Amino acid sequence: MSSPLDPSKSAAAEQPVVPSLEEQFHAFWLKNSKRVIAVCVAVAVGIVAVYGFQAYQASVDQGIGEKYAAAETTAQLQAFITANPNHQLAGVAQLRIADEAYAAGKYADAAAAYDKATGMLPAGPFGARAKLGGAMARISGGRTAEGEDALKKLSTDASQVAPLRAEATYQLFSLAQASGKNEDATKYLEQIFQLAPSSPWAQRAMAMRATVATPAAPAATAAPALQLPAPAK
Repeated sequence: MSSPLDPSKSAAAEQPVVPSLEEQFHAFWLKNSKRVIAVCVAVAVGIVAVYGFQAYQASVDQGIGEKYAAAETTAQLQAFITANPNHQLAGVAQLRIADEAYAAGKYADAAAAYDKATGMLPAGPFGARAKLGGAMARISGGRTAEGEDALKKLSTDASQVAPLRAEATYQLFSLAQASGKNEDATKYLEQIFQLAPSSPWAQRAMAMRATVATPAAPAATAAPALQLPAPAK
């Protein structure tokens, strides 16, 4: 006759065995190791791809910069633009082409080139530089009303840097003085002092203040020179 079961042994037999943390991790790894490895590999490939692209982009930019620096003539600059139409240096190259046309007295070509550069360059100093060049090229080419209107827009554009606005205003002052419009000339002088009191344009305006009330001098035959820094090579 069999003896009755020990209650304590029966309870122990019925209680489920909980695997240890190490055993749980081992089971998880056996089941999901391939998936975990695949995810790790994907992350690693992504990291390598990012840094690889950055290194590649840096090498490309360096190569384009070297080609830009090597471009000396208008033809070479135009070839650079054609080869790299979407690079930021293409707009700077176009600005140099416009400057060369202006220096050669080809004011219609210069105005067109400055307009093209304006469309290629982002808002900022270089874009404003192109707009100022376009205004001056129009004035030098006899399209004074167009150029003056462009200068007024730059002079009153609060998004532009103060020294550039002061230069545009100084050119307006020069036009007003040459035309005998002393009231307008005085107004532009005051605007220059307010915009950039420490700029070279304010110093020039200060020197010219005493001449505003005098009869207007005949307009100079030579084209006004652009005073902004040339694009970096």
